[in-house]
Amino acid sequence: MQIGAHVRDDDPLAAARDRDGEVVQFFLADPQGWKVPVAHPQTEELLDSDVEVFIHSPYVLNVASLNNRIRIPSRKGVAQHAKAAATVGAKGLVVHGGHVRKDEDPVKGLENWRKLFERQADHGGFDVPILIENTAGGDNAMTRELDMIARLWEYVGEFGAGFCLDTCHAFAAGWDLDDAVGRVRSITGRIDLVHLNNSRDEFGSTRDRHANVIGGDGTIDPEQLVAVAKEAGAPVVVETPAEGQAADIKFVREALAR
Repeated sequence: MQIGAHVRDDDPLAAARDRDGEVVQFFLADPQGWKVPVAHPQTEELLDSDVEVFIHSPYVLNVASLNNRIRIPSRKGVAQHAKAAATVGAKGLVVHGGHVRKDEDPVKGLENWRKLFERQADHGGFDVPILIENTAGGDNAMTRELDMIARLWEYVGEFGAGFCLDTCHAFAAGWDLDDAVGRVRSITGRIDLVHLNNSRDEFGSTRDRHANVIGGDGTIDPEQLVAVAKEAGAPVVVETPAEGQAADIKFVREALAR
């Protein structure tokens, strides 16, 4: 099983080496902005490397939104980041599930996710797999609750949508991590990537605050996180505080080898 970390985008390969990681995830543009991604300066090195690459899309993208000024640039942003991700040999583009506003119909958000894939299918599909990630909070979120994820997959499953399981988000949303992998797989049929994060907050808090797998202020038993990774059998990325990532990766790798 390949294990690595989310790192700064300036020198991801050096960061991977520093952490003894076999996987690396990073942004290709400002995660809080709408800028079009540009060619990464390490493109050739990334393509030639044995390190597996995943790209995370900006947080501002909200494909589900009923607001045209958000939804339309979000659709364009997903396509742009997928194209850019392909240029560095990425295995997938992680996209948060998004949400609709209070008093808006969540079904409309699900329909907008389907339209994303339908419209891109007319252009030959996305350049890399789109990995939809579960989120921690939001009453009208598309991927906070397992029941809503099941409804979402009725709209997007046929297009080959992938899934990224974030353990902090799941824990914060009130999922039982002991059966989370099985329940997700029963809905999506797949888990393509695991964001193996501890949580600074208690179970069901709906707060998205990551902690290191070990040695920090996490509230999830590290052995439970290892069990999730083992059952999922997918590449693992820790999105934890940078100073503890090397220790997180070492712990998870050794625990999985037991």
